[in-house]
Amino acid sequence: MKILNSRVLLLPLVVVGVLVAGTAVASAQDVYKVNYFDINAPVLGGLPVPDGTVRISNPGLTYGNLCAMIYVFAADQQLAECCGCVETHNGLRKLSIRHNLTSNPLTGVVPFSGLIKVVSAAVNGGGMTPPCDPTANVTPTPNLRVWVTHIQNGESFGTFPLVWPTTETESSDSTLGATELASLQAQCSFTNILGSGAGVCSCGSGD
Repeated sequence: MKILNSRVLLLPLVVVGVLVAGTAVASAQDVYKVNYFDINAPVLGGLPVPDGTVRISNPGLTYGNLCAMIYVFAADQQLAECCGCVETHNGLRKLSIRHNLTSNPLTGVVPFSGLIKVVSAAVNGGGMTPPCDPTANVTPTPNLRVWVTHIQNGESFGTFPLVWPTTETESSDSTLGATELASLQAQCSFTNILGSGAGVCSCGSGD
């Protein structure tokens, strides 16, 4: 009877241990960054709207190049554009949401809002130009940092013209599962094949 009780007591401890370990692994990934964009239009209500900006930095954990595998989704969940950009250690890349990430959508319809997903990955293109291939053999590798500016709803102040407040947030860490990674690569590959040049984003400035 004592042996049975010992086994019963051990089971909850094992379960708790697995949950804690699983949480630690998830939080230690540091490879999957998610953020949003909105009000992505050059003009709204007859007034010009500022562009959003994505900034990506490689702090140099491995003191070598990394790839920012970028996947841009419209609000209806369709992949609009994808691309891979080299990030050198201590470099800073700046991308325009309007001109680099949404100007060449697969469907020809520029998304007004959506998601920007970035996978921090090892260089996988060999001698390719660019050497970052977001369609296959993506190996998640920490630790890119990503920030995105957000255009907020316009405000008017008395007789002054409408202004568009801009905020900036660091992209949130999310758990990158095998199914999600496979899906991102497959959708990007399909977009590249089907689009014949459409659906491919560009890398902006910096490295």
